[in-house]
Amino acid sequence: MNILFIADPLASFKIYKDTTFSMMREAQRRGHRISACEPKDIMWQQGTPVTAFVRDIHLTGDSLDWFTAEQQHPNERPQPLKDVGCVIMRKDPPFDSEYIYSTHLLEQAEREGAKVFNKPRALRDHPEKLAIMEFPQFIGPTLVTRDAADIKRFHAEHQDIILKPLDGMGGMGIFRVRADGLNLGSIIETLNKNGAESVMVQKFLPEIVKGDKRVLVIGGKPVPFSLARIPQGSEVRGNLAAGGLGVAQPLSARDYEIAEALGPILAARGLLLAGIDVIGDCVTEINVTSPTCFQEIHDQMGFDVASMFIDALEDALAA
Repeated sequence: MNILFIADPLASFKIYKDTTFSMMREAQRRGHRISACEPKDIMWQQGTPVTAFVRDIHLTGDSLDWFTAEQQHPNERPQPLKDVGCVIMRKDPPFDSEYIYSTHLLEQAEREGAKVFNKPRALRDHPEKLAIMEFPQFIGPTLVTRDAADIKRFHAEHQDIILKPLDGMGGMGIFRVRADGLNLGSIIETLNKNGAESVMVQKFLPEIVKGDKRVLVIGGKPVPFSLARIPQGSEVRGNLAAGGLGVAQPLSARDYEIAEALGPILAARGLLLAGIDVIGDCVTEINVTSPTCFQEIHDQMGFDVASMFIDALEDALAA
């Protein structure tokens, strides 16, 4: 089977920790053929199927020159998406208008017969910050607004809060404001662009000192280990991209409760892979665009997450 990965530029991969790379490696190990492209390589023209200009690649096993490609130039090999075995959408956020346009192109490819994971409509319907609104029983105090007065009222009630943009990733743009309210007005202006953009505000959860846990759900079933991303030094963010320390650990009873409640719902909507972020007992985000942590869990706990994913992918295609 030929598997097409839609992702960021291959040259940007840090293969020692990249989850998309681990998926590719396991797929190749099983004998599947691998192709790759970026969202900008996808096009549609009336009278023709959705097509991507792809590179057929082979993983070398070398840590530096980690792949070879049969095609070296743009537009060298057009590939109708309906004719590949499956398409895996792994483009990182931002979840901006171009990302949304990509999901519409991929949904058209589905209408033509392509098999796309995660399902484009499900990607579009589950923005990673806002998806938690559907599951209030599992989240802490949370506010979404563009109004400064709403945020100040929420701060007055909860005293210690976290503010973050709705389209960020890797901890980008996250602020903590304590009881003294220092710089709250300036932070609000920065994040809501003077009322033009909505912001998520959450009560600060002190359990963050034990880590922001990434609980992975594959095919509706929880991976038995999470990666707790623990803030370092004076940093409030546990994200690995912000310098957090990743510590793999078995799921807690509460982690299982959350994953087993949300997993089947998300899988039924076409989300083959989701990453549920949990601080203490509370869900803070549901990541569906390009959830990570496969390699960290495998390296520390010996559990082969990529194998579980490819198993689920093959099962989904056979269904």
